[in-house]
Amino acid sequence: MSSLVTREVFHASGLLDFAHNTDYIISVRNSPRFRERFGLDVCAEARNRDSVRRFVFDVANDVSQEGPTAWRRHFADSPSFFMAVNGNLAFPNSESATEGIQSFAHTIQHIDLHWGDELRVDPLTPDFAVVATPWVEVQIDLKGHHLTTSGFFTALAENRNGQWQFRNAHWSEPVPSVKVP
Repeated sequence: MSSLVTREVFHASGLLDFAHNTDYIISVRNSPRFRERFGLDVCAEARNRDSVRRFVFDVANDVSQEGPTAWRRHFADSPSFFMAVNGNLAFPNSESATEGIQSFAHTIQHIDLHWGDELRVDPLTPDFAVVATPWVEVQIDLKGHHLTTSGFFTALAENRNGQWQFRNAHWSEPVPSVKVP
């Protein structure tokens, strides 16, 4: 594909604007002025990254030890919260997340959540960080049936009142490959 055609496709789809905006955001975020304004010097960024990593691993531990209801305290209890699963909006707000968690908790005997070794944390400001990691979860229902799922998790973590929470989250699972005849 020629670069002109590629540029036209990217422009028509909005991807060119997205790519330019992303480049701009990355360059601004990495500028000394941005880092100074938002307190993201190298030491602060490292502290944030470590703090968020501990939070993420605490979430998996809490969910594995206490069950699905542990999620409630790790999801932001604010109008800004939402959660998507495989590209679909599962919880449009905090209230629906609470209801969904409570309903699901009555169907589960045990849950075991593990994050992958490739946990990525990208501190954006002292109070916000992007989280991305593979995950594996084993659920045991009330009849003792095991269900193992895995995929990739992304979220925006927000530090509110000195405590990290997920402001929004997206869980995805691989789609089965389709054989083309």
